Amino acid sequence: MLKKRIFILVGITISIVLVYLLTLVGNNPDYVIPKRATRLAAMALIACSIGYSSVVFQTITNNRILTPSIMGFEAVFILFQAFIVFLYGDKTFQVIEQQTNFLFSVVLMFGFALILYFALFRKRQVHVYFLLLVGLILGAVFKSMTSFLELVIDPNEFAFVQRYLFASFNNINTNLLGISAIALFISLLIGTRILHKLDVLLLGKEQAITLGINYQRLVQISLLLIAIQVSISTALVGPITFLGILIANLSYEFIPSYKHRHTILGASLFGIILVVGGQYLVEHLFNMNTTISILINFVGGVYFIFLLLKSRRL
Repeated sequence: MLKKRIFILVGITISIVLVYLLTLVGNNPDYVIPKRATRLAAMALIACSIGYSSVVFQTITNNRILTPSIMGFEAVFILFQAFIVFLYGDKTFQVIEQQTNFLFSVVLMFGFALILYFALFRKRQVHVYFLLLVGLILGAVFKSMTSFLELVIDPNEFAFVQRYLFASFNNINTNLLGISAIALFISLLIGTRILHKLDVLLLGKEQAITLGINYQRLVQISLLLIAIQVSISTALVGPITFLGILIANLSYEFIPSYKHRHTILGASLFGIILVVGGQYLVEHLFNMNTTISILINFVGGVYFIFLLLKSRRL
């Protein structure tokens, strides 16, 4: 039953990828297909990153309606973009190259995670919900600072900030894609070594500790891996807030398994299906008049409300 469902999901994923890759190629396939293949690589990379980070984050928080975005990573990223536009105006991308901007963004988001995690975990045994509360408050502070900068910068320069408010796969830098793929591959490789411990953690914190799991250490490693993945994916294409909730819960419903290697695979495949399908609609149905993040956040937001109502009835 489990293998059958996974094969079905893989088949749907491959079909959607081929449809996106080969639809309306025209008379210039040598240009169109490689360009679409680059977008597909970015979409697969983002889907795997968000799939892993969302499932693991929900495991360590024991809550299926939370995602890593609550920690404020996206707020740090957007604040940095607004700040450099505030400093340099319309000359921003003449002063700071795309690769440099990407590197600074990742370092800032990961640095924020390091300061937040170690400042709290090093002092005492901190419950993970206290960490979430601190991250949520700091995220709100960063968003307020961003709103202030958006008010004081020139309206024409605001367009430079606005491009980072929504995820986009239209202009993927292949150099950034290569660096991101390597970093995410390493983090996922490390992350696979703790999946069996996360399986035990599903039994509950006390039961996991009783069975010999070092809970604090496991949470620290998991959160740092999540920070790396979310930082790189956000800096590469921008924020997609509700994608994690959507694909993680779809995986729980479709794949009847407690093992993280199955649920993470399912979440990654659902991520590819939704992102590639959404990008197909953006290009061929909406004629590039909207962005993929708007579509996914709309669907994910509706599904989030459904989950809240469902949990309330239980």
